[in-house]
Amino acid sequence: MSTRRTPNPLQVITYLMGRPLPESMRDWVVRDVTGPGSRRRYLIRGVLPFLPILLAFALFVPGPFVYRIGMIALLLVPLVYFEIALMSIYRRHLLTSNGLDGNLIDVKRQARRDVTKTEYEANYPRTPD
Repeated sequence: MSTRRTPNPLQVITYLMGRPLPESMRDWVVRDVTGPGSRRRYLIRGVLPFLPILLAFALFVPGPFVYRIGMIALLLVPLVYFEIALMSIYRRHLLTSNGLDGNLIDVKRQARRDVTKTEYEANYPRTPD
């Protein structure tokens, strides 16, 4: 019997609601939270539940079109702002709730810092006093 390495749709929904995935899917969690497109997926997952409300404002609220767009913007702008502000906290939470190290989200940043430090030290070597 083989172990499943990617979650089924029900597992993905429960994962997004905060329930940890089985240990065999930890590689998938790391790719989901830190891999290419992870920020885009995070923002889409945050806005997606609000689309019916925004669509209802656009279609069913009486009045000029400008008012409808204004109502949508009044909801959408703070939503996206706070999603971006809380992105690292939520991604770190997803990692730790699945039994992984929360510092994995900083691996790329640390690698860039190490490269920059190495280049700096190569260009400006320390001189003994």
